[in-house]
Amino acid sequence: MLTPPTFRSIEGAYLALLKLATDEHEHHIAARGNEAREVIGVGFRLPDPRQRLPYLATRKTNPIFQFAEALWYLAGRRDLEMISYYAPSMRAGSPDGVNLGGSAYGYTLFNPAVGDTVSPFDRVLELLRTETDSKRGYLPVFSPAELAVGDNPDMACLAGLYLLARGGRLHMVCNMRANDLDCGLLSDVFSFTMIQEYAAVQLGLELGTYTHFIGSAHVNDRNAERVRKVLAEADMRSLPQHFPFPAMSAETTPATIRQVLEHEELLRTNKVQYSADDIAHLDVDVYWQQAVLLFEVYRQIEHDNTDTVSRDVLDALHPGLRWLLQHRWPPCATAGGEQ
Repeated sequence: MLTPPTFRSIEGAYLALLKLATDEHEHHIAARGNEAREVIGVGFRLPDPRQRLPYLATRKTNPIFQFAEALWYLAGRRDLEMISYYAPSMRAGSPDGVNLGGSAYGYTLFNPAVGDTVSPFDRVLELLRTETDSKRGYLPVFSPAELAVGDNPDMACLAGLYLLARGGRLHMVCNMRANDLDCGLLSDVFSFTMIQEYAAVQLGLELGTYTHFIGSAHVNDRNAERVRKVLAEADMRSLPQHFPFPAMSAETTPATIRQVLEHEELLRTNKVQYSADDIAHLDVDVYWQQAVLLFEVYRQIEHDNTDTVSRDVLDALHPGLRWLLQHRWPPCATAGGEQ
C-alpha cells in the first residue's frame, strides 16, 4: 500500500523533511532571489492531528502566533491590523498596507464568493452532512487569477483543503503549492489541523487523519544554520518531549470564535488586563481559555515592559504551551521556571 510516511506528531514530520531537504535535496533554486534547497513532491500523514506542536528548544516555536493565525483564518479575516501584531514581518506581503492577499486563506474559505451567499466551507459541511462518502468536499484556495498579478507579493502557497468523512471520522488532505519547511510548514499544519478539527466538531464527527502534500518543499539558505542546530538537537537528545494536546470542545461554534477574538482585541489594544482567575470566569470554554491565556502573556510582553510574566497566567497554561513559551521568551522562563 503506497501511503505517505506516518508520524506521531508534526515534530517527526518536520525533522524528517528538514533532513531530506538538507542532505538529499534535488535542486538548488533561487526563485525571486531566495536561494534554497528543494525537493519536489513530498508528503506525510498524522494519525492524530491534535499533536500539531513541535517541542524543540532550538526552533523556539511561537504558539501565541499559531493560535492567533488559526483564529484569524477561522474568522475569515484578511486584515493586517490583527495578525501583524503577532508577526510584524507579514506586513511585507500586503499590497496595500491594510489587507493580505493570497495568504489570507480564511478569507477565501469562510466568506461567500462573489455572487454567492454561503461560504465554501459551509457549503462543504452541508455536502458532507447530506452525501455519505462524498468525494466532492474540496476547498480550493489558490486562484489562477493570482498568476495574472505582476510581481505578486502574496501568492497563496495553499492550493486547497480536501475534507473526507469516512467511518464516523473527518479526514483532511492538504495540497500545498510550496512550503518553506523551516518557517511556513509548522504554522500551516497547526492552522489547517485546527480547521479540520473545527469542521469535525461542526459535523459531530471524530477527528480523522491529516495528510499533507507539498509540490516544492524547500529550506532557504538563510535559515540553514538554524536548521543545522535543530537537527543537531534532535540527534543529541535521548527522548523527545511529548505533551499530548486536548480535544477541541464539542461546543465550539462560530460564536465561540467571535467571543475569543473579542477578548483577543481587548488584550491586543491593552484595554484590559487579565489574571488567570479572570480568564477562568470568562464566557469562553476551558479549551479556548488557553488561547486567551496566551494572548494575555503576549500583552504583558508587548505592553507592560516587564522582565517577568505573571506566574498565575503561566501556571494555568497547558504544560506544552508553557514549555514552548519558556524556551522562547526570557520573561516566561523567569516567571514560571522550568517545568
